[in-house]
Formats: sequence, structure tokens, C-alpha cells
Amino acid sequence: MTSTTTYESAVAAAFAARLPTAAPVTARPSQVSGDTGEALIVPFVGEASARLAVQLFDADALIDGLASAPLAERLRDALESATSALGSGALGDAHLGDASTLFADPLAQLFDLQDDTDRTIGRLAVIVTRAPEATANSSRRLHRIAGVEMELTVEIGRTRMAVRDVLDLEPGRVVELDRSAGAPADIKLNGRIIAHGEVVVVDQDYAVRITRILENVEA
Repeated sequence: MTSTTTYESAVAAAFAARLPTAAPVTARPSQVSGDTGEALIVPFVGEASARLAVQLFDADALIDGLASAPLAERLRDALESATSALGSGALGDAHLGDASTLFADPLAQLFDLQDDTDRTIGRLAVIVTRAPEATANSSRRLHRIAGVEMELTVEIGRTRMAVRDVLDLEPGRVVELDRSAGAPADIKLNGRIIAHGEVVVVDQDYAVRITRILENVEA
């Protein structure tokens, strides 16, 4: 059975991929704990149930030639593509309103919509209130968005630094990470850890060998 978090990530990735922008947009897990202000709110009901809220910080990023059209109409294709990950169903009436409650909901997964310069042009909140039932058709549901690209990264460690230490960085400076040599690297899909692995070299390029798939992602 595919986890709810996986569905929400798939919904966000599909939404970002279908946005009518000049440059590709990526949905990355947001570091904010909530948001306020007006957003486009739309429900989805079908094999699954979900609620989405979209805040667009830069409407000029859309190049669909429909600047005078309602935001719900301009984002309709992206919303339909996003919810296709949840199986068959229908989008409800979209409306602009205060989405602070939805963004602050503990079940909400928040995503920053970033362009190829890492500029955040919007934010998406996804709440899957009822995931599709596990059936033989589960793989076919996700197959609808199988061509959507998701960002896979490998993290070997991290550290925290004061601003003064960052300003003192220079070539040759060694920055210690919070992980010992030989410890497994974290493999992240769209910012969420899905597995552990070890860094290897293949034909003079870095690669990662999967050593463990996390159970909470598989469930």
C-alpha cells in the first residue's frame, strides 16, 4: 500500500510539472509551519478525498496568456493533473479565501513551488483525508503520473553555523558534518528520506548504492 505522504508528494510534483510557466517548477517540502493570506482552495472527491490550497506569489510567472482570467481557470489543468494521482474523481468548486486554517492543519503537507533559480513563486498545501484503497489498480493510478520528474538527492551530513562563521568561509576551510565516516547517507525524494545508502564511484562519477528502504515509506 502506498503511504499518504507518497500520494501528497506525487500530487505536488504533478501540480508543479503542469504549471504554465516559462521555466520548469519543482515542488519541494516547505520549511514553514503554516501560512496566512488568500489562497485558491479546492476539494477533490472520488476514490480518495483531498483538499488543496494554492498561494501564487508571482502571477506574472504564468505565461498562459490568460492574465485577466480567474486564477481557478488558469490553474485548472494543473489541479486536474495533480489529483490524477489519487485515482478517478472530480474537483469541487474552487474559491479564493483565507486558507490559514488549512495551511496550519497538522495533516497538511506544505510544498514550496520553486523555479529553476530556486525562487519561490508559490506555495501548495495538500491534505489527503482519505487515501485510495489498496487494490490491484494501485500501480495503475500512479502510472498516470509516472512521467513526472521528482528530485532525488543524497545527503551525507549537515551542520549548523553562525552567520559570522559562514562569512569567514574561504577555499581550503574544512567544515565538519554531523556524521561519522562510513555512516550511511540519506536518500531523499523531493526532500523526504526514503532510504539509506553508501556513496560509491562508478566510471569516475559519484553514485549511491541503496542499502535500506525505510519501512514507513513502503507502508
